[in-house]
Amino acid sequence: MASSTQEAIAQDKQEVQTVFNKNIIIKGAFWFALITVITIAGIFFYTNTGNTVKALSHISYKYIAICFVMLFADLMLGSWRNHIYIRKLAPAVSHWVSFRANVANMFMGAVTPAHGGAGPAQIFVYTSAGVGFIDAFAVSLINMGATLIFMPLAGFVAIMLMDTSSISGIIPAMLKYGFSFFLLFLIAFLLAFWKPVWVGIIIKKIANGLSSIFPKRKERLAKWADNSFLSISKYQQTCSVIIKQHPFLFPLSLIITTLLYLNKYCMQYVILLGLGVNASLVQVISMQVLIQFMIYFAPSPGGSGFAEVGISALFGGGNVVPKAILPIFTLLQRSFLLFFPAIVGAYVVISLLRKHTLKTAPKA
Repeated sequence: MASSTQEAIAQDKQEVQTVFNKNIIIKGAFWFALITVITIAGIFFYTNTGNTVKALSHISYKYIAICFVMLFADLMLGSWRNHIYIRKLAPAVSHWVSFRANVANMFMGAVTPAHGGAGPAQIFVYTSAGVGFIDAFAVSLINMGATLIFMPLAGFVAIMLMDTSSISGIIPAMLKYGFSFFLLFLIAFLLAFWKPVWVGIIIKKIANGLSSIFPKRKERLAKWADNSFLSISKYQQTCSVIIKQHPFLFPLSLIITTLLYLNKYCMQYVILLGLGVNASLVQVISMQVLIQFMIYFAPSPGGSGFAEVGISALFGGGNVVPKAILPIFTLLQRSFLLFFPAIVGAYVVISLLRKHTLKTAPKA
């Protein structure tokens, strides 16, 4: 049993290293940049570009400076959300490591579809600093659980508070997509935590069903099912121990998660003030909640394309942002929420990859 568990953990480590791969990162960054540039350019051409250029001269830079302060708060809150666990599990690991893990998470989330590389990047940074793989994985899972709980609740509240009369076109479909994925992942998370045996049975039934379709892969599918079940059981036990030993950490994680996202949402309001737009704070926050909700599991790297369309449809379609200012607002919104943190994260990831390459390179 112990050897099977070690094999399952080794497979998980290999999967993390597979995602944290130079070729995947370059490909993801290329598509992220290309889709983003095309979409923002489309918004520029759709609106009156002459008035857009004129609007640039009216930006109030004191509000942009405030946004940089809020960006720093965003990065610190994200790192503390992890570090409240890490300082208990690995006291020798500094907060600086958690900061690097957070920005690496944000960068890999930007260059992979549905934030698929975010967790592996965070785990890679922690294990490189000496944190046990299981502990790093467990912290990632627990905070993922906090996000899965917070986001749907925030989405429901946003829909109740905002004026939905202007919502049309692709937005309802994107909302249904977001709610479906959040619900699916939340159910999977809760089942894996409270009833791991049920999840194991479901995985084995899926593997048996696929084996009947692909009989040549029967042995590989059976091994995948067994390793997945062992991994879920191991991480469920680790998460349970962490939560039982430190019962106040998960509620604290939920509070930090709430502050983290509120800071992100309010940043849009400050950007609008900097552009000379007076809008309802509640409406701005509600719209940003829905945008974040819609793009979290978007199939493009970093939600590129979907995010820009969502911003244009909600803020522009709801007459919150004038058309001339919409391209600038879209660019600033994406810059402070994703581009700037991703640039910091890219530096961390490139540094780690360079060290990893030098460490694994054969000596002459």
